[in-house]
Amino acid sequence: MQAITYHSTIPPKLPQSAKLPSRGKYNISIPSNVPRAISITAPPPPTREVPILDVDDTVTAFWDYQFLFVSQRAEAAEPINLRLVEGEIPRDFPSGTYYLTGPGLFSDDHGSTVHPLDGHGYLRAFTIDGSKGQVKFMARYIQTEAQSEERDPMTGKWRFTHRGPFSVLKGGKMVGNTKVMKNVANTSVLRWGGRLFCLWEGGDPYEIESRTLDTVGEFDVVKDDQKKNSVDKGFKVVDVWDVAAEILKPILYGVFNMPPKRFLSHYKIDARRGRLLIISCNAEDMLLPRSNFTFYEFDSNFKLLQSQEFIIPDHLMIHDWAFTDSHYILFGNRIKLDIAGSIAAVCGLSPMISALKVNPSKPTSPIYLLPRSKTEEMRDWRIPIEAPSQLWVLHVGNAFEEKLKNGNVEIQIQASGCSYQWFNFQKMFGYDWRSGKLDPSTMNPKQGQEKFLPHLIEVSISLEQNGDCQKCCINDLNQWNKATDFPVINQDFCGGKNTYIYAATTSGLRQALPNFPFDTVVKLNTIDKSLHGTWSTRRRRFIGEPVFISKGREEDDGYLLVVEYAVSTQRCYLVILDSKLIGEKNALVARFEVPRHLNFPLGFHGFWAPR
Repeated sequence: MQAITYHSTIPPKLPQSAKLPSRGKYNISIPSNVPRAISITAPPPPTREVPILDVDDTVTAFWDYQFLFVSQRAEAAEPINLRLVEGEIPRDFPSGTYYLTGPGLFSDDHGSTVHPLDGHGYLRAFTIDGSKGQVKFMARYIQTEAQSEERDPMTGKWRFTHRGPFSVLKGGKMVGNTKVMKNVANTSVLRWGGRLFCLWEGGDPYEIESRTLDTVGEFDVVKDDQKKNSVDKGFKVVDVWDVAAEILKPILYGVFNMPPKRFLSHYKIDARRGRLLIISCNAEDMLLPRSNFTFYEFDSNFKLLQSQEFIIPDHLMIHDWAFTDSHYILFGNRIKLDIAGSIAAVCGLSPMISALKVNPSKPTSPIYLLPRSKTEEMRDWRIPIEAPSQLWVLHVGNAFEEKLKNGNVEIQIQASGCSYQWFNFQKMFGYDWRSGKLDPSTMNPKQGQEKFLPHLIEVSISLEQNGDCQKCCINDLNQWNKATDFPVINQDFCGGKNTYIYAATTSGLRQALPNFPFDTVVKLNTIDKSLHGTWSTRRRRFIGEPVFISKGREEDDGYLLVVEYAVSTQRCYLVILDSKLIGEKNALVARFEVPRHLNFPLGFHGFWAPR
């Protein structure tokens, strides 16, 4: 496939058949002789950045958005020294490795494209030596079962054979293709017990050799003898959904090769207890109006300390969750089965995710408080606390609880959420499976609809001594009203009361891309609800999720790592910020440049592993 060469910040000249955007819509029609937007391979980067002169920003924005998801087929199997282009690493910087995972490949060599969520996992590692002021970089594809099947080891060519939950193949087997659950290990990364793992939303984690980034293989989180010790909590009477589950299991497990238990990509670390918390759900939960969640707690040596299964009488979609000393907390994003979509999905005419829809049938948001131990069972956990606001929760920053003198318990949860009116399974990141293109307008809706976009919230719950809910309210975490996501805190305070929270947000200065991609880091004070400050990157550069690195006893004494994507020059940079100085001119500590031939697409979630 021929790559689009994009030598300056002026977008490629469009042919006469291309339609210019109108009314804020990015309805550019690309002729057949131009590759699809998401199929773009990494172009030769420009030698210099040319200023934009009298160019409609909507056209430039369209191409900028495409280049944020450029496939990268090259790997760096040996460490490469990154070039320092600004500032320097302080000598007190704690040495370690920043791991970042995300999709790396969106198009094969036979005409098929996939949704960014179905892109093969591409693991990046930035090893920082504070004493030497050096950063070494490596990048490897995770050799999952699907990756090994879809990539020819001799020629390096790719042919997609798995549909993936969010995609439909054009150049592969479409109708009758039962290869749906494509474990790409592309969502999050974790190092625990001296071992490194990459996680996905629908299967077992993959273990990675941390020094070479070689793939070890799938990791059996919970062995058979440990599963027998799981405490099952829920209905004791067999009902119609038990029968339906037994009918579905051989189809899902046998025909579609889905794992019985799907581990979620988001885990939690209880730093004060030294525990890793992981959650799984059952494959049939996707199709039934009930949900089975199993929570596992491990010590630092990966010994299973406890596990509990909760059967919840509600059809839920959970991506992220929270915990406190006493509870696991699930925000019930309500979903429902779409019959017409299910038929089309099974036939291969639409993505499998078409079988599901958001379910805005109630004006409230269910919050399930599940006991971490038997001593905490003061209330019927199957009955959710209905928060007086309809909210789809995306990511959780922190949660903690405080016991008052009168015996009541106050629970605070900080998270990012959006409206059911905005969230759409089939249009995440603006990917259109029919055309294989990315539409920036999906993430940047018309003026007046900004209130539906992701923003930071604080959920406050008051429980009486007997467990009854005295009150529950949802408020904006701060007056910062711009689109915001990826909330993070100092992990030493996870599960405890925190003062500061950081997140990725937008400056709002880009007229055609006012909400996404993000270009700013925001720091908020959760106690007095004040805006501490922001740091923004340069024009036509975007950022991913920030990661906090602690260096002292004070909560905000440390650094923030964030990857900067310069789409105008097709370069990536590792940026180090002083977390105390966010909002001041000297917040930027150092910027390191990734070599041009290793420029990589937008990552999802990262992990800081101290040496």
